[in-house]
Amino acid sequence: MFGLHSPAPTKEHTNSYYAATAPETDYPCLSGDIDTDVVVIGGGFSGVNTALEFAQQGVDVVLVEARRIAWGASGRNGGQLIGGLGSDPRAFRRQVGAAGVQELIAMGFECVDIVADRIRQYAIDCDLRWGYCDVALRPRHLRWLREEKAFLEQAGYPHAQELLDAQALGSFVGSRAYLGGLYDATGAGHLHPLKLCQAEAAAAAAQGARIFEQSHVRSIEHSARPRVFTEHGSVTARHLVLCSNGYLGDLDPYLATRMVPASSCIIATEPLPEDLAHSVLPRDIAVCDLRTALDYFRLSPDRRLLFGGLSNYTGLLPRHYRDIMRRKMLKVFPQLEDIAIEHSWEGQMGISMNRMPQTGMLGPASYYIQAFSGHGVAPTHMLARVVSDAISGKRERFELLASLRHWPFPGGRYLRRPLMAMGMLYYKALDAL
Repeated sequence: MFGLHSPAPTKEHTNSYYAATAPETDYPCLSGDIDTDVVVIGGGFSGVNTALEFAQQGVDVVLVEARRIAWGASGRNGGQLIGGLGSDPRAFRRQVGAAGVQELIAMGFECVDIVADRIRQYAIDCDLRWGYCDVALRPRHLRWLREEKAFLEQAGYPHAQELLDAQALGSFVGSRAYLGGLYDATGAGHLHPLKLCQAEAAAAAAQGARIFEQSHVRSIEHSARPRVFTEHGSVTARHLVLCSNGYLGDLDPYLATRMVPASSCIIATEPLPEDLAHSVLPRDIAVCDLRTALDYFRLSPDRRLLFGGLSNYTGLLPRHYRDIMRRKMLKVFPQLEDIAIEHSWEGQMGISMNRMPQTGMLGPASYYIQAFSGHGVAPTHMLARVVSDAISGKRERFELLASLRHWPFPGGRYLRRPLMAMGMLYYKALDAL
């Protein structure tokens, strides 16, 4: 049933709906030895936006990507644009105090604004649509939604939230699977993540950033002047920012112990007739359910249903995940029985133990950003700003995030995956209750 998962050897994009509907990038491969002010490793959202932050300031910045821009999770994810950094900031009160909690909450609000500002500033065509709903499968989910609405209002969230019972939810989601939901009309939504990341890279390059694709980093020297070595060259810089996330591999053993790469899968249907698409998602919103191993779905501009889930922490991917995902989709939307699946793909996200993104320093001038735990479209932009600010001398928010304790996963290199998978069985059992 399961086959060993490893990243595809090709350096091009996976066979996704996103790759089929986005332009190709063609930045050169790094060759020779160069110097710069800042070198960024990784061409996903966190790396690209770190480079863009510096390029906008006129700082000389170099970005190196092992494959293509947004080849990993940034170009494969569900496309939900959602606020919040990750876990409930109130869980970290003992570590950061009441003021720190308020700042974490504020950053969770700001991260969506950064993305919206990017799209406006650079006139990015990435199919942005506003409207998002968390949906409840169990009575305890409904209780959580009521508590979440009250929390957001108390915290000063600037967008209205609407609690929906099962009947009202029918005007948003054409399924009998859910008991209710919490709808956000203007503060969250969905978009084409690959187009967004590619356009942000183009904006950085237009302002002087040097971008190199197909330039696999083999080793790093974390010295006073960090140095990055690729297959065909090297980059020496005043500062380094490592943004490899779920595709870090063995590049840094310390970071690898604090993150587990986990898979998630998505299918995309053929274009739906207009009336059928309306029966599925009448308001064209993005939806996530509230289980730990959640389902998530939305419509594309050409009326395909993109349906994702099947979170997997073992490193093993079901061989027939396309069929499994189709069965999951039909449990929610049985009206799609006769609709074909035209695309299916998977990708790896970096999971942290406390479900908060990680940032800190690896040396006197080396920084890192990683582990968005499947919630990275908006928070990556926030962490990129925080780290670029820190390197520029404004360190308050960086020091706050860096102070969060991220314990290594138990079991070391070889046992952390099976132990994590065993722990997830517990949460999946809770999801069924």
